[in-house]
Amino acid sequence: MGKRGFAIAAFVVTTLGLGIPGSIEAARRALGPLDLRIVDQGSSIAVDRDGRLLRAFTTADGRWRLPVSTADVDPRFLDMLIAFEDRRFQQHDGVDARALGRAVWQFIRNGHVVSGGSTLTMQVARLLEPREQRTGAAKLRQIGRAIELEQKFSKTEILDLYFALAPYGGNLEGVRAASLAYFGKEPKRLSNAESALLVALPQSPETRRPDRSVEAARRARNRVLDRAARAGVLTRQEAENAKAEPVPRERKPFPSLAAHVAEAAHQAEPGRRILKFALDGRLQASLETLARESAERMGPKISAAILAIDNASGEIRAQVGSADYFSTERAGSIDMTQALRSPGSSLKPFIYALAFENGVAHPETILDDRPARYGIYAPENFDMQFQGQVTARRALQLSLNVPAVELLNEVGPARLLARLRNAGADIVLPGDAPPGLAIGLGGLGIRLKDLARLYAGLARGGSVPDLVVRLDLPKPRAAQQNISEPVASWYVADILRGAPPPINATSGRIAFKTGTSYGYRDAVAVGFDKRMTIGVWFGRPDNGAVSGLVARQIAAPVLFDAFGRVPGETEPLPRPPNALISTTSGLPPPLRHLRKDTPKTVAATAIAQLKIAYPPDGARVDLGLAQGASSPLALKAQGGALPLFWMVNGAPVGLPDPRRQSSWTPDGAGFARVSVMDAKGATDSVLVRLE
Repeated sequence: MGKRGFAIAAFVVTTLGLGIPGSIEAARRALGPLDLRIVDQGSSIAVDRDGRLLRAFTTADGRWRLPVSTADVDPRFLDMLIAFEDRRFQQHDGVDARALGRAVWQFIRNGHVVSGGSTLTMQVARLLEPREQRTGAAKLRQIGRAIELEQKFSKTEILDLYFALAPYGGNLEGVRAASLAYFGKEPKRLSNAESALLVALPQSPETRRPDRSVEAARRARNRVLDRAARAGVLTRQEAENAKAEPVPRERKPFPSLAAHVAEAAHQAEPGRRILKFALDGRLQASLETLARESAERMGPKISAAILAIDNASGEIRAQVGSADYFSTERAGSIDMTQALRSPGSSLKPFIYALAFENGVAHPETILDDRPARYGIYAPENFDMQFQGQVTARRALQLSLNVPAVELLNEVGPARLLARLRNAGADIVLPGDAPPGLAIGLGGLGIRLKDLARLYAGLARGGSVPDLVVRLDLPKPRAAQQNISEPVASWYVADILRGAPPPINATSGRIAFKTGTSYGYRDAVAVGFDKRMTIGVWFGRPDNGAVSGLVARQIAAPVLFDAFGRVPGETEPLPRPPNALISTTSGLPPPLRHLRKDTPKTVAATAIAQLKIAYPPDGARVDLGLAQGASSPLALKAQGGALPLFWMVNGAPVGLPDPRRQSSWTPDGAGFARVSVMDAKGATDSVLVRLE
């Protein structure tokens, strides 16, 4: 503003202190309504469950203007700001007549502007209605707006507006954007030197920008420190110590955590200022570093993905979609937690769970690991060798292919596929082919997010959780989706907890399984304990083969490393009270060995086919459980070779029965899986709802 304009404005404002406010009030009313739209036109930000910044987005015109309030800044910063800019901020009503009078007197004595008379409220008025021309009329308008602001807002709310809009050089607006850009930290954690620099910058943001003029920035910062010391905000020693701190010479990048999910949410809701995720920002940052460093060690074009799920709530605590979001070589923009890939052997646990649930096998059932052929399909183990006779426990822990295919042949691939899909997994078969035995070894497409969710179901006793990504949106409507019964789930978890760990880990910490796809294109490892499920994937996003991409050597060590970064100790799953703990010799005879002499679904020709006569499959049986009754459920079978062996939800019902009927008393209402096996190994199973 020119000298004449300054003098006119100063004179008019000084008259306010002499008791002549009427004309100014009339002028203020003529200004029209205050336009606050700029306050809402700020950057959108993604934050974690505790409000920590994950990622920020520029405004439509390319500016960083992040949400911030007075509560978000360091108290020393606020004290320095008021001491330097507006000592009587808490006392005046928008215009400090004393300060303006002093400015007029200095102007008269020196012939030029020595100090301004603007209050913080007047500066906010100028930020809300910026004008290039600094005339007396503009100053009067600013004064009128300042009075209006004081009447409409509290002092704290006016400071909120200042902290949100103050310029800090370039495209930085607001103290939070400046604090992150110049110091890489939130304004709540500023040092005295950093606070002083941010107090000084808005007065002349372009000439004092530290990334362009370090010396100008240092001089301005030191003036603020000197005044803070004189005002008693700092001691003289604190001010001198702050002066010794270096001034930043360049801007730091803004946080860019969880880039895939943050970008997707921002595109879906571009107008929402704050996007709150269920993620844990610290865990997210740690796992992103782990994924990037692991992929870099493997060479170019390799990407990685990691997903961490809280089992109790289904909330996603970390979602790393790629090794490097900004890497074109690694196709980092593709979220590999959402990509359809082959799971390799990582679906085997669900074959075993289905077999355990339906009474086909028990963890100590003996399986044959020897050459076998199913039509034209002849499965082979990964090492091209055979173990002979092994327990189901050992077969799953060693990830033997032949026993897994044998079990899948017993329960049926269509049944397994239906179970996976009913649990919410999006399964894609190659060429829409009918499900064959190869699906048990990875002959299908599934997303890492779905795979990890299925494993979280095992950790929850078979109940698959609905995944929660955002905390600021309604929770998904809970659906009854089960991957297995509780006892069968625990059997699988207990087996996988005893699987041989990779060389960087100790045994027994987590239940885990790996999977290497055909042609070394995907390496998958998924593990869980009571609290958390984590899935890991490595490979090339373009589906290219990678020599040496073996999940046990690549993905499993990263899985254990990821669990090591989760706060707290791992917890095993509690054993259900009705789990059958036994050696092979202690099992009922039909469960000791997976018989091959007679098909499971058809008994010998002289014996009628085994079938459960009651309860029928899908029936709703009223046992009076809702009224507190405890009536037994009758169990009846037809056909089969006696004795019969009954199981409910994978747990045995008494001893083998020489009759074709039995009973079982439930402990509550809900779904129950009833299975029966005869002396020849034939089985049948139904699912009923008890009420």
